Amino acid sequence: MKITNCRRLSGLAVALFLSGPVTSLAAEPGSDQTLVERGRYIVTVSGCNDCHTPGYGLASGEIPESLWLTGDRLGWHGEWGTTYASNLRLLAAQLNETQWVSMTRTLKARPPMPWFNLNRMSVEDSRAVYHYLRALGPAGETAPSYLPPGTPPTPPYIAFPTSGT
Repeated sequence: MKITNCRRLSGLAVALFLSGPVTSLAAEPGSDQTLVERGRYIVTVSGCNDCHTPGYGLASGEIPESLWLTGDRLGWHGEWGTTYASNLRLLAAQLNETQWVSMTRTLKARPPMPWFNLNRMSVEDSRAVYHYLRALGPAGETAPSYLPPGTPPTPPYIAFPTSGT
């Protein structure tokens, strides 16, 4: 993997931590605090922050929760083009719970998003993540748009090697 215009991303995929119970988030009306806390736990241990929170891996997970899941401008460049981790907080603000659960069970996305793992998430866990995102509230900006193959991305981006096939 080549890293372009970016500090080394040591531990990007292993910067998982659990920093304790949620105390600063208020559950959205109609959800309970237990569901919100479960969503926070799932987001933390499943690696959502690794891509969807700017600088998370470089900071060993020590990013204020107020910035979690706001998307990133770091591109992921490969044979598929260039993708960017979306702002999940803005996405959850646009969907109701039923739409969110349906999306998590049917999403097909470009690399490096592990959509096949997301599709296997239980309905209960998907609901918990949704309620956590709603408790965080909308924040940040929309991530950059996908760039098709052959379109050079603007740094910073991570370039994946070609498959050679």
